[in-house]
Amino acid sequence: MTIRPRRSVLYMPGSNARAIEKARTLPADGIIIDLEDAVAPDAKVQAREQVAAAVKAGGFGAREVFIRVNGIDTPWHAEDMAAAARAAPDAILVPKINNSAQLEMVGRRLLDMGTDHKTRIWAMIETPIAIINIADIAAAAKDSETRLSGFVLGTNDLAKETSARLVPGRAPMLPWITSCVLAARAYGIAILDGVFNDIGNAQGFIEECQQGRDLGMDGKTLIHPNQITPCNETFSPSDTEIAQARKFIAAFELPENADKGAIMLDGRMVERMHADIARRTVAVADAIAARS
Repeated sequence: MTIRPRRSVLYMPGSNARAIEKARTLPADGIIIDLEDAVAPDAKVQAREQVAAAVKAGGFGAREVFIRVNGIDTPWHAEDMAAAARAAPDAILVPKINNSAQLEMVGRRLLDMGTDHKTRIWAMIETPIAIINIADIAAAAKDSETRLSGFVLGTNDLAKETSARLVPGRAPMLPWITSCVLAARAYGIAILDGVFNDIGNAQGFIEECQQGRDLGMDGKTLIHPNQITPCNETFSPSDTEIAQARKFIAAFELPENADKGAIMLDGRMVERMHADIARRTVAVADAIAARS
């Protein structure tokens, strides 16, 4: 089982050269270098050139590098895509994806440009129509030409577009969030939670990380380096979870249990699917250890 840790993925403004340089040293699993919201219209061209040069130069180590381009319906999108394709990051993050046809168009564009196949496409899910179409959007991953590999939730934009309030526990958004998780898992793609805005509220941030983890997210997008360490801790299996997982795996690997679908272990009924879950837990832990 191959796992890439994506516990913490930090947004960095593409117009800020110092921030991009700092990204090479931060303990985040991934970096989203942003050409969209974080860059003013009159700085878009310069930021695009700066970001492409930085990604080409490398030096980000094991960190997954995303370039977030401007949206399909903006005047900057085409040149952003061309520059990102030449820079060949790990992924291009496309904002405001509303349907699978948009992903097919993006995929064709990358193919026409001869983009390195390692560069994947991630979709921002941040509009009401995207939530309505979420299963169709996720199903685009079945078409290898779309390169769709993951979702990033844009919870701030969802709040803006729906008038839903950003409240502790996110009750207004939970149906939308869980729909996105289900769609992602149904079609084998990753999913990252949206950002937490209140940088000074450390406990609130941890609680939202825990919620995202419990709902099945792979990790969370971040807006400040101070959020990285607690996010990594929350999305990492605990020592207790790892030990229990190894115990489940070992039990089912015993010759006497080879043909059993369920066994008794430490006074509880454990099914073979629990061993499968345990293998993923161990794979995640091993991948995190290797990254460290």
